[in-house]
Amino acid sequence: MQKISLDARVREHMERAAASPAGRSAETVYGGHEHTLRQTLIALRAGASLAEHENPGEATVLVLRGRVRLHSGDTTWEGMTGDLLIVPPARHGLEAVEDAAALVTVARAR
Repeated sequence: MQKISLDARVREHMERAAASPAGRSAETVYGGHEHTLRQTLIALRAGASLAEHENPGEATVLVLRGRVRLHSGDTTWEGMTGDLLIVPPARHGLEAVEDAAALVTVARAR
């Protein structure tokens, strides 16, 4: 069994994102290429984004801090601390409306 403090990781990655020219920092906290499930902590400075990309499988975004905007095509969803956004099965992107951290969970299609 392993325990991970997401609060501590969020603080660390928020500091990294603030210092990064790209305005973001990320870490896979569980899973990886050899697993079906992957959970990635992403911290974004306000205005920073993840460019539109394909959905590799079922995915959710749990907003841990701040506010984000998930967009796919002409549709957008906003999420704030505590919100769980279901990622559509299509190209999509994520933008920080304010400094934010989120746990992105993906169950990759095999």
